[in-house]
Amino acid sequence: MQIEPYVNISVCRAGSPLADTRTHCHCSLPAPRLLACYHPSVPARGKFITFEGLDGSGKSTQVEKLARSLRAHGLSVTITREPGGTTTGEKIREVLLHSATAGLSPLTEMALMFASRAQHVHEVILPALAEGRIVLCDRFTDSTEAYQGGGRKLGTKPVLQMHEILCGNLQPDLTILLDNEVAFSVERARRRNRKHKGARSEKGSERDENRFEQENRAFFGRVRHAYLAIAAREPHRVHVVNARGTPSETHAVIMELVRKKLKV
Repeated sequence: MQIEPYVNISVCRAGSPLADTRTHCHCSLPAPRLLACYHPSVPARGKFITFEGLDGSGKSTQVEKLARSLRAHGLSVTITREPGGTTTGEKIREVLLHSATAGLSPLTEMALMFASRAQHVHEVILPALAEGRIVLCDRFTDSTEAYQGGGRKLGTKPVLQMHEILCGNLQPDLTILLDNEVAFSVERARRRNRKHKGARSEKGSERDENRFEQENRAFFGRVRHAYLAIAAREPHRVHVVNARGTPSETHAVIMELVRKKLKV
C-alpha cells in the first residue's frame, strides 16, 4: 500500500502568493483573515481522516482498527481525539464532559470546544501532517456543528465562523460518519460510561464523561439530523457508513473508502 504525493497545508494571509493559488485552497476568507491553503511549493503532507457520529456509534473502535491496518502496511499513523489531544485539551475535556459540570451556556460550551481544538491543531495535527503522517482524529469541527449547532440550536454559521478564525479552516481529507439509530447509540454510550465511571484516570480521579449522555432523545435526534445535513452539504468529504453491522463489517467498509478516496 502506497501513499501518493500530496501537498502540505500552510497558513497564509489573503493576498499573499500562497493565498492567490485558489485551485488548492479550501476556503475563501477576505483579507486579512487567515486562509488554510494547499500549495505545491511546500513539503508533502500527510492525510487527515476524522471520525464522527453519536456517542456509542463505535468511533473509537474503528479508529483503532484503521490505525492497525494502516500501520500493517508500513504507514505512519497518529491517533488523537477531541475534545482533548493535548495536555490543555484534556483539562478542557474534563470540564466539558464531567457530569458535575452544570450551568454552561451553549456559547460557552462551543467556545471551550474550540479552545481545545485550536491548541490541538497547533500542537498535534499540523505538525503530524507536516511530517507526512496519517492523522486519525476521533471528532473534529463537525462534532461541534452537530452537537452545539444542532443539539444546542446555535446553528451552523457561528460554528463555521469560529472554525475559520481559530483553526484556519483546516479541512479533513476524509470524514467517516458512523450512523446508527439514536436509541441504540445513546444506550450503548450510557452503558459504557456507567462501566467506566468507577475507573480512575491517570491522575487517580474518578473517570466521569457522562454529561452529554444525560440529554434527552430529542437532543440526540437534532445531533443526528445535523450530521446528516453536513454529509449532504459536503458529499465529497463526508461519507456516511452504516454502523449497524459488526465492527469487522464496518471496518471493511471503511478500509474500502480509505483506499478509494485517499489512494492508500
